[in-house]
Amino acid sequence: MRAAMFAAPLGDDVLDGDPSVRALEAEVAALFGKQGALFVPSGIMANQVSIGAWTRPGEELICERSAHIVCWEGGATGFLHSVQTRLLTAEDGALDPAEVEAAIRPVSLHCPRTALLCVEQTWMGSGLGAGGRVVPLERLRALAALARARSIPLHIDGARIWNASAASGVALSEYGACADSLSVCLSKGLGAPVGSLVVGDEPFLERARVVRKRMGGLMRQSGMLAAAGLHAIRVQRARLNDDHRLARAVAGVLDSSGHFTTPPAEVETNLIMARVRSPAADAARWSGALKAVGVLALPQNPRCLRFVTHMDLPQDAPERLARALTQITLN
Repeated sequence: MRAAMFAAPLGDDVLDGDPSVRALEAEVAALFGKQGALFVPSGIMANQVSIGAWTRPGEELICERSAHIVCWEGGATGFLHSVQTRLLTAEDGALDPAEVEAAIRPVSLHCPRTALLCVEQTWMGSGLGAGGRVVPLERLRALAALARARSIPLHIDGARIWNASAASGVALSEYGACADSLSVCLSKGLGAPVGSLVVGDEPFLERARVVRKRMGGLMRQSGMLAAAGLHAIRVQRARLNDDHRLARAVAGVLDSSGHFTTPPAEVETNLIMARVRSPAADAARWSGALKAVGVLALPQNPRCLRFVTHMDLPQDAPERLARALTQITLN
């Protein structure tokens, strides 16, 4: 990947375009069956560019209550776009079309206009159950049909959509056919150092370019970063199921330790949500204790740790984790 970065042809993407960025955008757009894509620095920016392109101040979007755009983007939807969110609860992130339809606002002076429907693929999870779940294609198709019948665009937060495709065998173009826009991340699972893309058709992209400019997301000699992204999608996608197998093995170690509830059968991709069993030790204490013995895991909430498997982990990571757990005593 570093060799590809140093060898990348470069230009000025703010002026007449960077050839490596153009190649990345064209290749990703083709994978999802869309007319184009925009390279941006981060997944949050990709989501927020999309939201800004679809909505106007005072409008409303519908999403699952644990969605990344609600919980982990610093309140950007309200702060940047003056858009409110209508939250639904969905097991495994798969919104019920009937509940979505009931949540769509009537046309009324007294109600905000329902301007956007957002879903995640994969669903990160709330920490109360499994994370990294693949929303079934048929559910996405049903949501897309509903949204189009009501003239509401559907945005997929596809930060880990590569993992969803690898785990399910569903082509990226099938997911693209369900969405009016997508955000896709190059650093989650694929190993690129920086970058996400906003994917869609014109005239959405025309509006999205304006929002990207306003957010400072139009980069100049960004071809080196784009070259890393090209290497990631061409080479690293093929090994994603290795991460999924490793995740199930890690879940098995955690579940059998007696400290956590993490049934391996609930792990579909590379996220493991380890629910702490003992009421005496919360997730933050476990995170600190694990770090002290060389294992990194983030507290998702006071009762849950999030473990992620990725390309930089050794294949004996489950065995190392098992040994590390024997070194920890929490009173």
